Formats: sequence, C-alpha cells, structure tokens
Amino acid sequence: MSNLEKDPVEEVSTSPARDMCVLEPRDVPLGGPRAMTVRRTLPQRSRSLIGAWCFIDHYGPDPVATSGGMVVPPHPHTGLQTVSWLFAGEIEHRDSVGSLAPVRPGELNLMTAGRGIAHSEVSTPATTMLHGAQLWVALPDSAREGSPAFESYVPQPFSHGAATVRVFIGELAGAASSATVFTRLLGAQVDLPAGAGVEFDVDAGFEHGVLVDAGDASVDGMPVPKSHLAYVPPGRTTLTLSTGEEPARLLLLGGEPLGERIVMWWNFIGRTHDEIVEYRRAWQDEDGTGRFGAVDYDGARLPAPELPNVRLSPRG
Repeated sequence: MSNLEKDPVEEVSTSPARDMCVLEPRDVPLGGPRAMTVRRTLPQRSRSLIGAWCFIDHYGPDPVATSGGMVVPPHPHTGLQTVSWLFAGEIEHRDSVGSLAPVRPGELNLMTAGRGIAHSEVSTPATTMLHGAQLWVALPDSAREGSPAFESYVPQPFSHGAATVRVFIGELAGAASSATVFTRLLGAQVDLPAGAGVEFDVDAGFEHGVLVDAGDASVDGMPVPKSHLAYVPPGRTTLTLSTGEEPARLLLLGGEPLGERIVMWWNFIGRTHDEIVEYRRAWQDEDGTGRFGAVDYDGARLPAPELPNVRLSPRG
C-alpha cells in the first residue's frame, strides 16, 4: 500500500519509548472524498521501529459500497518489504516484476522492493467488506540494494493453548514460516476466545508489538484498546496475551532491533536525504525502463508529493 498523504510527515523519534507502553493510532485518509481511512500506529514520534517493522496501517472492516474500497495506482518503493495481511475481502496486486496475485484472508503477500519496485493494489469487484493490515519492514543496509521480488505464503493455523495461531513470518510456538526476510523477525495472527489467556516463549533479544484488531485484550496484564499497538521492549522470555469479556484477534510482531538509522519519506526508505531526492527524481522522470519498472495497469501512476523545504533526518 502507498502512503497517500499529500504532505507526508517526517517522523523523527525524539524520545523513544523504552518501557512497555500503548501507542495510539492516528487516522490517515487514503485520498479522495470516498476513500477509505486507515489507522496508523507506526511510525510515530515516540517510536519509529519495532525490530525492522517500520510501518503499520490497519483498516476496516469497511463496507466497500461506502468507503470506495482500495484503489491505489502504481507507486514506487525502495529499501523495504511490504507485508499484506487480510481478515476480509480480496485485493488484486500487480507489480513491475510481472506479478499478478490476489491478496486473500490468511495468505501472506510479501513484496521485496530492494533497489526499487512499483506496484498497484485494487480491491476486487466481488469484495463487499475490506479489513486488514498493511505492514512494512525496513531492509538492512546489506540487502536494500538487492533485486526486487514477490512471494506468497499460506500459514497453517494451529492451536496453542486456547489460541489459534497463524505464523506468517519467522517462528513462534514451534511453527515457522518460509517467507524470505533479511533480519530476524516475527509476524503472527493470534485469535483468542473470551476470558482466555495464552503464554508464548519469545526471544529475549526481540522487541515486540501487539496490534489489537478486534476485541478486548491485555498484553502481560496491560490493557490494550482496539486498534492500539502495545510495545514491549527486549528482555522478556515470555509474553502473555489475554482477553476479557470479548474474544480478540491480534497481530503479534517482533524482531531484533534493526541497529541502523533510516530515512523514511513517502514510499521510500534510504539512509540519507540525498538518496530520497534521487528516488523521487527517478520515479517522476523515468518511463518504466529504469529503477522502478512498469506495472500493467489501466490508469495513471501516482505522482510523488513535493519534498519538504528542510533536509530529511535519519531516525531509528
């Protein structure tokens, strides 16, 4: 998914949270009078990254007849992976490496931008309700100039205590995903019935985030409202998720701290202001034969916003 803000915020973490806390979402419209609105919990000023996870948009459930669904024309990415995860509906993904793939509930769609890729995302005509999350992972310096790629993976649900778990990235509770990643990461959907709790063994070197998609949830005893993101710093060897009077659906994300400072603006991740300037210039000027390539799409590409009048600063 593109960041469609006309004036993208340069999120600089000035006093990063170091203790367990809850991060509030902010509403971001995806352009146009009938466009859907997403709830963004990462990045924000108190926290830029959780492991290498650098962007979390959460949307729906939205009736497409009201929201207009998702219509995101071709747009570029650099230096990141997009992780598409749906709870309801279907999206058609097209990209400049020739992929044409449906995004369906319970199926991971993972796009690696590397040095540059372009893609479009449009909800399908049969979709009446759209509900899901779009996540980005920052690539480490060693991988960010690699070749672009696309893959899909369908995790098999399994029971862990009272929970039903789907591991789409990394490893959890004895299950592992084959999805390609470039740093140590975790991504899983956890469904819990009302009045239940489950404990996971987790990597003490990871920091974790728990996004509450639906229901009534707590993380290690800390209440986390719907659509909010719990942040858990490194050091824990177990993590307990629990529910109250309502069942809950959660996304459990984690990873070892990236340990690199990044510059993130619009749909680009680089390391310097000048790199971002060059990525923007390439997208605006190229004809589909350069860094980003062309997408088989009936319509115009998204133009890049204007850069701010100040130099972009590294963060993380």
